Amino acid sequence: MFCEMCPRKCRVNRKKQLGFCKASHQVEIAKFYLHQWEEPCISGKYGSGTVFFSHCNLQCIYCQNYEISHEGKGVEISIEELKNIFLKLQKQKATNINLVTPTHYIFQIKEALIQAKKEGLTIPIVYNSSGYEEVKVLQELEGLIDIYLVDMKYFNDQYAMKYSKAPHYFQICRAAILEMYRQVGSIKMTKKIMKQGLIVRHLLLPGLKDDSKKILNYLYQTYKDNIIISIMNQYTPVPRVKNNKDLNRRISKEEYQEIIEYALSLGIENAYVQEEETALESFIPEFDLEEIKKDIYQSKDRI
Repeated sequence: MFCEMCPRKCRVNRKKQLGFCKASHQVEIAKFYLHQWEEPCISGKYGSGTVFFSHCNLQCIYCQNYEISHEGKGVEISIEELKNIFLKLQKQKATNINLVTPTHYIFQIKEALIQAKKEGLTIPIVYNSSGYEEVKVLQELEGLIDIYLVDMKYFNDQYAMKYSKAPHYFQICRAAILEMYRQVGSIKMTKKIMKQGLIVRHLLLPGLKDDSKKILNYLYQTYKDNIIISIMNQYTPVPRVKNNKDLNRRISKEEYQEIIEYALSLGIENAYVQEEETALESFIPEFDLEEIKKDIYQSKDRI
């Protein structure tokens, strides 16, 4: 009854009041579609069947999906409707089901996945998370998740507090990733498409090269090439950081190259890197509530 879904442990009754993430007990989503811009082994030929959940247990000031993560833009749906969405995406030839920011809805998602699997859902399930997770809650998903796609944002807690209001982020994220790896193990691929395993994403932030190096070193020393590390340069300043002298710029070509060379010096082989132009592209999907209401309605009849 009292929410302890994430490390914040707000202990509110979400049927009556809201905690840090501002999510109620009712699932809200902002979009579902075939997403072509994930890592190649996730997107595949037809795209990853991505479901964007509203709200978030982090408060990253540079978040590109601010309107759904901070402002909670979205549409309430039932567990049955969520199940139908999973089945519809599979029918559309999605490479997988990609659950984006699912932390605060784990138990509802678990029920929808169990029902969907009983009705023929067979494609891999991707849990796409910020890494700020409660291990005991993640254990509820064992056997349901095939791929964990998780951020490791900060090594130094100072930055986690400054930019995401996330105390003890590295300690918590480290434990969560260990649990994720325990569940899914080493990478399994079929024709360059990931079927099982762990991808850890790290987004470079301006001025935090040393922090990034510590994260890469930790990941490689702990997991070697049994996981994929996705080293991302796509950070783009959003309007909310225009007055922040530290964050109001993109990553330079030289900064990114230094991090890539450091990764190579460690011996990292299983990694994704991004082209320079990715920072100039828009990775922000449109969240049209009228469109999603129509899509939800259609998903009931066309699975």
